[in-house]
Amino acid sequence: MAVKERVGLVVSDKMDKTVVVAVENRTAHPKYGKIVIRTKRYKAHDETNECQVGDRVRIQETRPLSRTKRWQVAEILDRSNP
Repeated sequence: MAVKERVGLVVSDKMDKTVVVAVENRTAHPKYGKIVIRTKRYKAHDETNECQVGDRVRIQETRPLSRTKRWQVAEILDRSNP
């Protein structure tokens, strides 16, 4: 079974060992054809607390770690400039 992966931007790192990652999905409107941007926010586990706001990260699905946390940070793709 393939592991689900998403790439997104860290929008919050206030929690301990958890980051909020916003993933943008661009789709064409079914009737009008205009590109619509839909954003979904995922809570992801960050064991070492190394992610910062603005980092581009890859997250992957995992077993439920808490009530709302079902993803973990696989790697940091791009660092934000402080």
